[in-house]
Amino acid sequence: MKTTIAEVSKYVGEKVTIGAWLQNKRSSGKIAFLQLRDGTGFMQGVAVKAELGDEKFQEAKGLTQESSLYVTGVIVEDTRSSFGYEMQVSGFEIIQEAKDYPITPKEHGTEFLMDHRHLWLRSRKQHAVMKIRNEIIRATYEFFNENGYVKVDPPILTGSSAEGTTELFHTKYFDEDAYLSQSGQLYMEAAAMAFGKVFSFGPTFRAEKSKTRRHLIEFWMIEPEMAFMDHEESLVVQEQYVSHVIQSVLTNCKLDLEALDRDTSTLEKIKAPFPRISYDDAVQLLKDKGFNDIEWGEDFGAPHETAIAESFDKPVFITNYPAEIKAFYMKPHPERSEVVLCADLIAPEGYGEIIGGSQRIDDLELMRQRYEEHDLTGDAYKWYLQLREYGTVPHSGFGLGLERTVAWISGVEHVRETIPFPRLLNRLYP
Repeated sequence: MKTTIAEVSKYVGEKVTIGAWLQNKRSSGKIAFLQLRDGTGFMQGVAVKAELGDEKFQEAKGLTQESSLYVTGVIVEDTRSSFGYEMQVSGFEIIQEAKDYPITPKEHGTEFLMDHRHLWLRSRKQHAVMKIRNEIIRATYEFFNENGYVKVDPPILTGSSAEGTTELFHTKYFDEDAYLSQSGQLYMEAAAMAFGKVFSFGPTFRAEKSKTRRHLIEFWMIEPEMAFMDHEESLVVQEQYVSHVIQSVLTNCKLDLEALDRDTSTLEKIKAPFPRISYDDAVQLLKDKGFNDIEWGEDFGAPHETAIAESFDKPVFITNYPAEIKAFYMKPHPERSEVVLCADLIAPEGYGEIIGGSQRIDDLELMRQRYEEHDLTGDAYKWYLQLREYGTVPHSGFGLGLERTVAWISGVEHVRETIPFPRLLNRLYP
């Protein structure tokens, strides 16, 4: 019977064959302990000389790291391991003997590991991070599908940007200028006017020359947009969505969280509703914490977000930022035109903003005014203005950055470990 490590619990007491790679091994006298991985999980195989015979046992002891093989044996329960099962090896067939595998069990520098990212992905901790990423994606589709959202895919190539081109990647689109998308949001607004509640999930690009642990050049965004929904209703969706994702990871990725030594006690507290603090109160909180240089009207940096988050044990919404530091399409507060109906969701433990969202302007004349203020009077965004001209409705939306969310839930330090092949300021390889 051929199976996978993830499925061995179904075959206790039975002989099975698994295609695997040798992650590591150790031997003690007449026993060799083979650490196997097959992509679905990690498991120990116990090779005993008396079972294999002298020649095959010596071959087992000589297996090299990352050699590929078919290994056959009986599955037994193993209460000593967190996985709970191991294989009593009765035979194996070497597919390929790997020579001089570059990533050994010793310590390696970050640049070395990044140069060998295609191999580093095989390691236990990197495997765990990618499994958590996969679960977040799965839970995302589950949440939005179960709540009546339609997935719509916005374009990656766009004709212009409403927020300037200094952080956009420029390319030629035949005889026109084009840019890699920073966000699918504007297109998702159009989709919401057709389908009511929509979401997208796709890559976005920022030509921002930043080297912080929170930034990537290419990253993935989940961007829901909802017609007939105000800002407060959108906040409820956001906290329910994040809560659903967290609980899904806690339920389905226990071994992966354990492999990362993640303290799950903080994650177990993450259930809706989340606390909220206004931008005004956040500025005062920062001043009380000794950030005397922060002034009303300035955006928050990483140290500010971390300090605010430390005052709460859940993600916290910072609401109603000044209009001057937010995008042109955000709806002004009905009682304070200098601030907008928006919120950033700040994750605990220093991971910063994971969601940005707002209620969008639905008034045609106000949007025309914004167009003039931001010099958007050409044809490129005529279609976006028409969304307010033909059947405008109150609508809201938000965007969640996948890699920052993976970093927070996994507890890893840098977002470069949360995407299979990161694109950084000085890295386009492998």
